[in-house]
Amino acid sequence: MLVTAEEMLKKARAGKYAVGQFNINNLEWTKAILTTAQELNSPVILGVSEGAGKYMTGYKTVVGMVKGMIEELNITVPVALHLDHGSYEGCLKCVEAGFSSIMFDGSHYPIEENVAKTKELVEICKKNNMSLEAEVGSIGGEEDGVIGAGECADPDECKKIADLGVTMLAAGIGNIHGKYPENWKGLSFETLEAVKDKVGDMPLVLHGGTGIPADMIKKAISLGVAKINVNTECQLSFAAATRKYIEEGKDLQGKGFDPRKLLAPGAEAIKATVKEKMELFGSVGRA
Repeated sequence: MLVTAEEMLKKARAGKYAVGQFNINNLEWTKAILTTAQELNSPVILGVSEGAGKYMTGYKTVVGMVKGMIEELNITVPVALHLDHGSYEGCLKCVEAGFSSIMFDGSHYPIEENVAKTKELVEICKKNNMSLEAEVGSIGGEEDGVIGAGECADPDECKKIADLGVTMLAAGIGNIHGKYPENWKGLSFETLEAVKDKVGDMPLVLHGGTGIPADMIKKAISLGVAKINVNTECQLSFAAATRKYIEEGKDLQGKGFDPRKLLAPGAEAIKATVKEKMELFGSVGRA
């Protein structure tokens, strides 16, 4: 069964490790992530962007696939199904569809509007036993049309959002989506410490986990980050393994490719990426 992210993140915050959120885009990705989490006895959060939800025909389809897979694969570790960078309308659709967790990305609104919309969603999530992630200070780069310049969050604004009763908070600290450029200045730990001082023990979220050096990841965890999002690295490993399979010309046999075989190397590559990240985040054996 699906669970909210609240309990797993409280444990992570107290234990000084982080739970990985890995975004899903199809059946193969979902299976790879779930089976790796089970093998490593690690809690996991399955992220779904609005674009991915649309690609998979809708949020109800995603819920059905994930719940069915958990049952059929006998997955016993905690699994949360989470909307990633959701609009207000997208959040409401995921509540209706049966997600166990949502993220409302109100970072592009004036703080007053971000507070007002987040406050409404806090009450909705309480009624539906769901966890809620909010964001202050947009994350750099682009993900499914959501564009941010990578602004560092205002700690006082973070406190305003945290005080509403959200489960977790994503605060921009110089992190970006996608691959990090060579001239990237790194994470602003000064901002992270200031946010931590304002919001207390609330679990913090680090987006853009692909390409952040291991020492920065570990320092961020020591300063209250309990959830780290990884998407681009899975995309890159999946694409590289699939491309290699095609270029090697396997499984032609005059009939074209068997899609189950075609996607298998990419799924294995995702498993390797997820394993590496779970070990780095310290979530292995924490289920």
